[in-house]
Order: sequence, then C-alpha cells, then structure tokens
Amino acid sequence: MKPTQGAFIILAALAALFAQPASAHVVLTQTEAEAQSYYVATFRIGHGCDASPTVAFRVEIPVGVLIARPQPKPGWEVVIEREPMREPVPSEGRPLTERVSAITWRGRLPADQFDEFAVMVKLPNMEGPLYFPSVQSCEQGVRAWTQIPAAGQAWHDVESPAPMVNLFGMDHSVHMH
Repeated sequence: MKPTQGAFIILAALAALFAQPASAHVVLTQTEAEAQSYYVATFRIGHGCDASPTVAFRVEIPVGVLIARPQPKPGWEVVIEREPMREPVPSEGRPLTERVSAITWRGRLPADQFDEFAVMVKLPNMEGPLYFPSVQSCEQGVRAWTQIPAAGQAWHDVESPAPMVNLFGMDHSVHMH
C-alpha cells in the first residue's frame, strides 16, 4: 500500500505542530567551555514576543562568575548592575571588591529579526551546567528565560529554560567556596 500525498501532508503538519524550533528559546551559541577560562557568552534571541519587538534584554551573571564585561551594541544602551563581594578576591592587578551581577541592553529589535548579545566572562572552577537566567522585554509582553531543569531533567524539557553552558576540565586542586 502506497502512502497518499494527503497522508504526507498530514504527517508534515503534525511534525510542524509538535516540533519546537531552536530559535524559540534564548540560547548561548557555544554550549561548552573549559572551566576557569575566559568565555564569550553570546546570547541569541531568535524572535520577539509574538509580533512585539524586543526592547530590552537582561542577563543575570551567575554567582561564581567574578568578571563579566558586556560587548557594546550600536543603537543599544548597556546598563551594568554590580554587587559587593563578601571578601575581596585576588585578581589580575588588584583585588576584586565587587562583581557584575546583571547586564541589560536597551534598544529595539523587530519581532521578525534575530540578534546576538555578548558578554566576556571568566568562568568559575566547576564542572557541569552554568545557567544565565535572562529576561526578554518586548513592547508588549515579557518572556523570562529563567527556568533551571531539576536534577535528571533535560534542558529542553522545561518551557522557558535559562541559557546554559556546560563546563568541563575543572582543576581539582582549587576549590570554590
């Protein structure tokens, strides 16, 4: 028995209905990095909030990340939030007494276009997933990309997953506090 053209159309429609395109999430373009290295976290926004343009993108910097420097974007204002450190941490040049806790870009990205926002960070000494909870604000609506999967749950199994990079190559002679 040969499948009919109608059957192929129905199967294609069902596949499209249940498929979740990669552009549906805010993602990091490079999903693996070496622990304790400098890493350019490039966040890709694939679309607006339905038909509404993106007007702000905010990224929370994980606690273990002590250095974070945003890349400027023409036409976008960059706002850097900082928080004091409990104790100064030795760094290149002078001790760190505060760290960047969040970065927000404000501008306008049409809903039917994509763009990327980058932050250079010094990754912590750990192995496994490192999450960057993010919020995409649009002219109408907000999309929080902040969900962190439970232990044993896959990243794509949550509805609005936080962008994530998987760290490898931890130096076991150094311990994080």
